[in-house]
Amino acid sequence: MKKNMKKFYQLTIAERLVRLKADGSLSGEDIQALSGSPGLTLEQADHMIENVVGTFALPMGIAQHFIINGREILVPMVVEEPSVVAAASFMARLARSGGGFTASTTASEMVGQIQILDIDDIDQAMHSLEKAKDELLEKAAQADPLLVKLGGGPRDIILRKIEDSPIGVFLVLHLVVDVRDAMGANAINTALEQMTPLVESITGGRALLRILTNLADRRLARSQCAIPVAALAFGEYSGEMVRDRIIEAWAFAAVDLYRAVTHNKGIMNGVDAVVLATGNDWRAVEAGAHAYAARTGRYASLSTWSVGKNGELVGKLEMPMAVGIVGGATRVHPAACAALKLMGIQSARELAEIIVSVGLAQNLGALRALATEGIQQGHMSLHARQVAVAAGIPQERVHAIVEQMVKEGNIHVSRALEIMDEWRTR
Repeated sequence: MKKNMKKFYQLTIAERLVRLKADGSLSGEDIQALSGSPGLTLEQADHMIENVVGTFALPMGIAQHFIINGREILVPMVVEEPSVVAAASFMARLARSGGGFTASTTASEMVGQIQILDIDDIDQAMHSLEKAKDELLEKAAQADPLLVKLGGGPRDIILRKIEDSPIGVFLVLHLVVDVRDAMGANAINTALEQMTPLVESITGGRALLRILTNLADRRLARSQCAIPVAALAFGEYSGEMVRDRIIEAWAFAAVDLYRAVTHNKGIMNGVDAVVLATGNDWRAVEAGAHAYAARTGRYASLSTWSVGKNGELVGKLEMPMAVGIVGGATRVHPAACAALKLMGIQSARELAEIIVSVGLAQNLGALRALATEGIQQGHMSLHARQVAVAAGIPQERVHAIVEQMVKEGNIHVSRALEIMDEWRTR
C-alpha cells in the first residue's frame, strides 16, 4: 500500500469496496454480493434449507497483512464480535517481521463409520472383512466415479471392536476416503450406503449407523510463526517481557481445563470467521477441533508457544480442518464465492492453511492482550461502538460519544444517552 494512501480501516465502506475492485481482487458482481445487493437472494436461500422466510446477515470484514507460505492474502472474516478482525490483522503484521506464517496440511482424508450389530462371532467377522478389503474398497469407489477420476476415493478400511458400550460388544468399520477439494460428507455417506449390503453379507450382522465422523484427525492443518523479540516490544513492555508472558499465559491453558476452553475459543474466533465467510460447516470444524484438543484424554490447548533458538517467540497450531471449495454453500452463496475469489483459493488444502494461520494469529492477539495491558483495553472501544448504536445515537455522533465513554470507562447504553442529552442541552 502506498504511503500516501489511507489505511483500509480509515476508508468508508464504499471506498473499501472500490479499492478491492480497483486492485483486481474482486469483480463488480463480487462487490455486489458482499454489499448485499443482491447478495443471497430469497430464491437462492430457498434452495439451501427448508421453510425459508428470509436471510440473516452478519458483518464481513477483511483481515490484512497476512503472509502465508510467502503469499500476501486478504482474508475475509464473518463475525459479530468486535476486535476479532482488528486483532487478526495486527498480529499478522507482527508475524510479517518473522516472514509471516508457514502452513501445511496432510492429505484430504475423511473417515466414515458403519456400526455393525448382532454379529455371532466378531473376531471371525473382522477376519472376513480384512480378507474382503479390496472388494469393499471397490464397492465404495462405485459411489462416486468422478471423485476417483480426480485422484480421490476410498483409501483404506480400519476395523474396531467396541467392548465397553452400554449395549454390549459390536463392530465398527472405518472407511478412509480422500475427498480432494470437497468437505466430504456427502461423498462418504454415499459410499457407506453403497458398501452396507456387502458388509452385512460378509459379517452376518446388522448395519445401523452409516455416517462420517467430524473428528477429521487424518485431515490436519498446521501453521507456525516466529516473531523476533524486538517486534514484540511496545509501551512499557520489552520484547522479552511480552514473549515470556505470552508463553506463561499459554502454559495455563496447557494444563487447566477451564482456561483451555476459553483459550481455544479464542483460536476459533479466527477459524470460524473464515469458515463462515467461505460457506463451510463451522459446526463440524468446531466439533472436530474440541475433540482433537481432548485426544489424549485431557482437554488442553490446541496451540503451543515457546522460545526459539534465537530468542524469538515461536507459535504453532495443529487442528483438524475439514473444509471444501466445491459443493454446498461454497458454490451457492454469492458472498462465499466472492470470499474464495478474494483469497485466490485453488484448493481445499490451501484454504485450510489460511484458516489455521488466522486461528494462530487470533490466539496470539488474545494472549498478548491478556498477558500485558488486559483484554478490555482494545476491546472496549470497539464494544462502545455497538453500545452507542444500540442506544440509537445518530451516526454522526457515534465517534465522539464512543471516545467519551471509553475515556470515562463507563460504557453503557444509559451513559451514551446521558451524554447525548447533555450535548442537546448545551
